[in-house]
Amino acid sequence: MKVIVCGAGQVGFNIARYLANEHNDVTVIDQRPELIRKVSDTLDVRCVLGHASHPPVLEQAGAADADMIIAVTAADEVNMVACQVAHSLFNVPTKIARVRSQSYLDPLWANLFTRDHLPIDVIISPEIEVAEAIMRRLQVPGAIEVIPLAGDKVRLIGVRCTEDTPLVNTPLRQLTVLFPDLNIVIIGIVRQGRAMVPSAEDQMLPGDEVMFVVDTQHVGRAMMAFGHEEPEARRIVIFGGGNIGQFLAQKVEALPSGVTAKIIELSRERAEEAAKTLEHTVVLNGDALDSDLLEEACVGSAETVVAVTNDDETNILAALLAKRLGCRRVMALVNKSHYSTLMSQLGIDVVISPRAITVSNVLHHVRRGRIHAVHSLHEGFGELMEADALETSPLVGKPLREVKLPQGVLVGAVVRDGKVINPRGTTVMQANDRVVMFAASDAVKKVEKMFAVRLEYF
Repeated sequence: MKVIVCGAGQVGFNIARYLANEHNDVTVIDQRPELIRKVSDTLDVRCVLGHASHPPVLEQAGAADADMIIAVTAADEVNMVACQVAHSLFNVPTKIARVRSQSYLDPLWANLFTRDHLPIDVIISPEIEVAEAIMRRLQVPGAIEVIPLAGDKVRLIGVRCTEDTPLVNTPLRQLTVLFPDLNIVIIGIVRQGRAMVPSAEDQMLPGDEVMFVVDTQHVGRAMMAFGHEEPEARRIVIFGGGNIGQFLAQKVEALPSGVTAKIIELSRERAEEAAKTLEHTVVLNGDALDSDLLEEACVGSAETVVAVTNDDETNILAALLAKRLGCRRVMALVNKSHYSTLMSQLGIDVVISPRAITVSNVLHHVRRGRIHAVHSLHEGFGELMEADALETSPLVGKPLREVKLPQGVLVGAVVRDGKVINPRGTTVMQANDRVVMFAASDAVKKVEKMFAVRLEYF
C-alpha cells in the first residue's frame, strides 16, 4: 500500500514507523528540516520537505498513485486542506485527518466532512480518544488496559500480577479446572518489558502484565479472580487542563452524581477557559509538582489521580508525588516509549499511550478486507482484530482444535446472534460469526493474506 503521512511529529512519526515496518511504501511530508532529518535517519521511508497542503508538494510525494493520505500536522486547517487537495487533484481513495478543535467536531456541523464538502473519510481526534481510554480504565478498577470489542459485548482487559494475585504460578491449561467460572482467553503476557504469546504450559508470575479477552458481563468476576475488588473511583484529580483534561472532566461530570473531579492547571489562561467550560469541576491554577497545592486539592484522599499535562516528565513526577501523598491509584500520560518499561517499577499504576491509540485508529483502515476494528497492543507486540467469518473461512464448520492457524494467532471470543461464546477446542464456528482474534506482529500479514486475499475471510 502506498501511503502519504503529512506531519512528522510524534503521531506522524509513529504512524510512519508502524506502516514502514509492515513494508508499506510510505512518504512523509513536513516543513521542519530537523524533523525530516530525524525521520530520514530513523525510518525506511521517503521524505519530502515542504508544506503538506501545497499541490506541488503532494505531487512530489507521489499523490497521483497513492492509496491513502494521513494528515496529522499540528494544524487542523492544513490537515483538512491536504485531504481536499488530495481528493480534488489526485483522487486519493482514502483520506484520514487529525482534527483537534471541537468547533469542527460539533455534531451540529456533521455535514462538513462529506464528499461534497470536505472529503475526509476518517477523522482522528487523539485527545477525545485518550480521554475515552482513561474513562474505560476508571470504570474497571485495577485494569491497566480496557478495550471494548463487538459493540462492547467483549473486552480486552490488561492487569498487572502481584504476589497476592490468586492466579499466579498456575499453568494456563489448569485455569479452567481450578476456576470453572472464569471464561477468559489469555492472549499475551508482558514479562520484564518483553511480550509473549503464552502456551498452555506457561504460568503467570508476579510482576507480569497479562492481557485477556472476556465477555463484558463477566469482567467483574474476572477482575476478582486477579485479586481486584476495588470500588470505582468517586474522587478524581486531573493534572492538566488542556483538551484531554477538559474532555475527561466533561465525561466525569456526565457520570451519576457522587463522582467529583478537580483539575490542576499551570497556565492561568487555560485554567480560566476550563473553569468556564466545566459546570461542576473545581479548577485550581497552579503547579502539579507543588506538594502544598496537592494537599490543598486533597490529592491524598482521592481514589485516582490522572496526569495528562503536555509534558511526560511532569506527568510521571506529579503522579509519583500524588502516590506519596496517599492517592490510591495514579495514571500518567506518557508519549515517549523508552519510559514505558520504567513505569511499573516506579509505582505508576496505569500508563496511557496516545501513540498506540492513534495507530490503532489508522490500522483499521490499512487492513484489507472485512475488519471492523484493529487495536495495536504493547508497542507493536501484536494486533487485536474484530472481523466477520464468511462461509469460505477455514475457521467455519469444524472444531477449532482442527483449524491450523498461523503460530502466534489466537481466537479470543466469538459473538453469535448477540451472545458471546468462549472459544474451546470443541467450538464450531459458523458463517457470519463475529470473531475477536489476536495476531502477534509477525503473524499479522500471514493472517491478512491467508484470510483476506485467498479466502476473503476479513
